[in-house]
Amino acid sequence: MSEPDRQALVVEDDADIRALLVEVLVQAGFAVDTTASGRDAVARVRRDDPDLVTLDLGLPDLDGVEVCRQLRGAGSDAYVIMLTARDEEIDRLIGLEIGADDYLSKPFSPRELRARAMAMMRRPRRVSRTDAPDAVVFELGDLRVDAEAHVAALSGIELDLTRTEFDLLATLVSNPRRVWTRETLLSKVWGSDWVRDAHLVEVHIGNLRRKLGDDSRSGRWIRTVRGVGYRLGSG
Repeated sequence: MSEPDRQALVVEDDADIRALLVEVLVQAGFAVDTTASGRDAVARVRRDDPDLVTLDLGLPDLDGVEVCRQLRGAGSDAYVIMLTARDEEIDRLIGLEIGADDYLSKPFSPRELRARAMAMMRRPRRVSRTDAPDAVVFELGDLRVDAEAHVAALSGIELDLTRTEFDLLATLVSNPRRVWTRETLLSKVWGSDWVRDAHLVEVHIGNLRRKLGDDSRSGRWIRTVRGVGYRLGSG
């Protein structure tokens, strides 16, 4: 039997939850490594470059928010799913703002975790349009998004985006005249029927606006259509 070509790192200090996470991710086709230490997690991600990290926020040595901050600061583009207690809403929002892709509240459903992990791995690296199925580069004003190379640049300067931020921007730019509802963006970008939290879209839209040098009031690039969703402006 061939070795899995997807790697995951489970960062969790509770042995029972850690064992459950390993079981679920192995069933989903991942080769799984584990650690109970935030500092060790940062070192392992830098060394092994996994595709997916499940990250407990309540680690004993280095909290999960700081781990996520250090991973993104080091340039890791691994998908990060945070595991949070129900009373950690502020930490969860901070984690999303600094680059986590998704979160699950404890106790979580193993089926839901597996569905979300597999949906992340199915995200296309190309963004297609029904009227131009072969197009993989989109340009709008000074914004250029190469969906095949997975590179976005503004005025010739490459943007430092997480995978989820890039997928969200690529979806918006694939049809800039369209108003994208939060529900459609959840389906397109997160790709799982389990995901229902519009906060995921709102926080990542906020991250994108900051990286585009946007202003949420003027909506130079990403414009809010009140009561509906978002569309891309002309810059």
